[in-house]
Amino acid sequence: MTLPAQLQNLRIPLIGSPLFIISNPDLVLAQCKAGIVGSFPALNAREQPGEEIELDKWLTRIAEELDAHNQSNPDFPAAPYAVNQIVHKSNARLERDVEICVKHKVPVWITSLGAQPWVYEAAHSVGAIVLHDIINDVFAHKAIEKGADGLIAVAAGAGGHAGALSPLALIQEIREWFDGPVFLSGAIASGSSILAAQAMGADGAYAGSAFIATEEANAVQGYKDMITQHGASDIVYSNLFTGVWGNYLKPSIANAGMDPEALERSDPSAMNFGSGEGSKAKKWKDIWGSGQGIGAIREVVPAAQLVDRFAREYAEAQQRLAGTLGWTAQAKAAE
Repeated sequence: MTLPAQLQNLRIPLIGSPLFIISNPDLVLAQCKAGIVGSFPALNAREQPGEEIELDKWLTRIAEELDAHNQSNPDFPAAPYAVNQIVHKSNARLERDVEICVKHKVPVWITSLGAQPWVYEAAHSVGAIVLHDIINDVFAHKAIEKGADGLIAVAAGAGGHAGALSPLALIQEIREWFDGPVFLSGAIASGSSILAAQAMGADGAYAGSAFIATEEANAVQGYKDMITQHGASDIVYSNLFTGVWGNYLKPSIANAGMDPEALERSDPSAMNFGSGEGSKAKKWKDIWGSGQGIGAIREVVPAAQLVDRFAREYAEAQQRLAGTLGWTAQAKAAE
């Protein structure tokens, strides 16, 4: 199936995933200008009662700066941006934030933790596409049946809230029945992993943890440094902190006074995905999410430089694969 216009002509087939607290206009603009889809959770745009609506200000700034960039760089236009909506009963802002995204005609919507037809209808009313993130084939069916245009397959190894299925199995099951847009999340931290996602059957990849270690990311320096200093064995999978299973940096858990090897299980009914205030925000501020791919991230750099590296590695991986396929063809011809 041909990809929607919003997902065509990217520099490399990559979406920068929406990172709670961390993704902000600076990071999104840098990602888009570098040629990949940049995104942020709507709930990251917070304001105090009586203040101007921050989400409205963020979207105005992003649209204006991307338009100026495109006018100055007609041969290298920016990629579109995306906004993530948490479709969960605890999100009291959902209806308001959806209305604001409609007002600004946000081109790409990413929905999480709930598939609601009215959200998809709102996006479609302004020509947007909606990608829903899922951790298994059952949720994938539900999202498409309710009106989502495509899927984010969140496989084992993804940062923050993540599934436990192998990407090989998850993509295989989805592609047995769905030929629409699918982007793969899970330990994506190099250009070769982006190409691997396509080889498995995805249209592209979805990366978040690598962008924590960028200059634009709204993360404390200790968090950025921890990303560059650790690897897959330093990640623990737990549902203690939000009620949803996810991957977290063991050192951040230890720094909070807990044993990362002896974490209790949380009651899933206690999930809370509200405005980001209170205990949940504190947990995510102190307990740092990360995917298993961070072994490939060894320095804090500007987001554009990270995308440059991904693009270079993606091209190199294509060349290696072409050479391997050429050798295979020659070997068969010689038989």
